[in-house]
Amino acid sequence: MLPIERQKQILNWLNEEGTLTITEISNRLNVSEMTVYRDIKQLMEANKINKTSRGISLASIANVSSNTCTYCLKELNNRHPVQIITHDQKVEQLCCPHCGLLRYRDIEKNVSQIICRDFLQNTTISAKLAYFLMDSDFNLNCCQPQVLTFDTLKYAEQFQKGFGGVIFQFNEAVEEILKRMSGDRGCGCHK
Repeated sequence: MLPIERQKQILNWLNEEGTLTITEISNRLNVSEMTVYRDIKQLMEANKINKTSRGISLASIANVSSNTCTYCLKELNNRHPVQIITHDQKVEQLCCPHCGLLRYRDIEKNVSQIICRDFLQNTTISAKLAYFLMDSDFNLNCCQPQVLTFDTLKYAEQFQKGFGGVIFQFNEAVEEILKRMSGDRGCGCHK
């Protein structure tokens, strides 16, 4: 199992259970405790987890500034933010659809709603009904690969004619961003 896969699994367990010890993680993943320490070191540096007296737990979203993306910790870009609302009514602010899609995948079982903005109209829309454009020649200097959202396929196709790119629906966009992030393309996020 790759380090990024182990880290995702650790985050999933923490999401479900709250707190884990290094020994528990080591036994579950069948790796050494040193490997677990290397994995959690990266998660701590990304402010995704905290060390506690009982082991590790997810970092409190309250510790993140309200002007900061909860995924990549960049300052929020008001042009195309994403909000995730969990079943327990917590609201996470994300700087862009790129981070929104990645964070959604991390916590999708706990997501009640995911909301974004139409890039052209600046109207609030459900991300699950939106169209996502990747690889356009329009650069917003945010996380890479850049993702733009549109309320309708018509708007996405019109923008695509001028700036290129590939259009995806929500589930396709989630899978595509994950595929790209696990490959060798990398991104402009903290990872």
